[in-house]
Amino acid sequence: MSFTLIKNGELEYMTCGIITVPHAFTTRRGGKSRGIYSSLNLRINSDDEREAVRYNYETICGELGTSPEKLVFSRQVHKDAVRAVTSADCHKVLFSAVPYEADGLITCEKGLPLVIFIADCIPILLYDPTIPAIGAVHAGWRGTVLDITGKAIAEMKRHYGSRPENIRAAIGQGIDFCCFETGPEVPRAVRELLGKDAEAFIKPRGQKSMVNLKGINRFLLERRGVLPSNIEVSDECTFCLSEKYWSHRVTRGERGVSGAFIMI
Repeated sequence: MSFTLIKNGELEYMTCGIITVPHAFTTRRGGKSRGIYSSLNLRINSDDEREAVRYNYETICGELGTSPEKLVFSRQVHKDAVRAVTSADCHKVLFSAVPYEADGLITCEKGLPLVIFIADCIPILLYDPTIPAIGAVHAGWRGTVLDITGKAIAEMKRHYGSRPENIRAAIGQGIDFCCFETGPEVPRAVRELLGKDAEAFIKPRGQKSMVNLKGINRFLLERRGVLPSNIEVSDECTFCLSEKYWSHRVTRGERGVSGAFIMI
């Protein structure tokens, strides 16, 4: 199973065949935002026009069969907190502040869409069809080396009784091995996490290093017991495809954000 581009008019988003509940990895295409936010910007704490952002949310929510008032967001801070959420956590007022920090969300509640935001970091959607239960993880390099992906698997097991071998994982678009050039702090942290296994995900380049965040997160999923056959990884790089996806590095932070959505 692989990733598929879905088009509905100007709207474009990706889905993954291994996830069989409503979900989407959004692109930049199909919204009403203008200028540096053109066009499907989901960033609510920006100076983008609110009417355009609301339209963008209503458009993608319509595709998923939900509404903006039912979404669950978090304040992402590049750490490893994973929050189990319920309908009490719905972000009922779209432009209001989110009262908690978390870079991972999980639930077993039906009709409750989880959303994480991305613009080079790695989005990971999780689905256990046997409970059922779902998760959405935002894994930048800091979250990756804190093993937020593995912790999300552990939290699904603790809260809902999920067994790792039943969980399916879709690792979506993000900055890839070809483009994620870093200083010494990133490979050092990867080596602290993975030991000798780290070298497969690091490629020295002069005083810098290229680091494979998607590969590391796949490794961490497998280390927690997720079956290799239950993991799909997008081959799309947000830096290479910055006209299709938001890229923090390409835009130097002058940008919108994409979203990864999942709902039972």
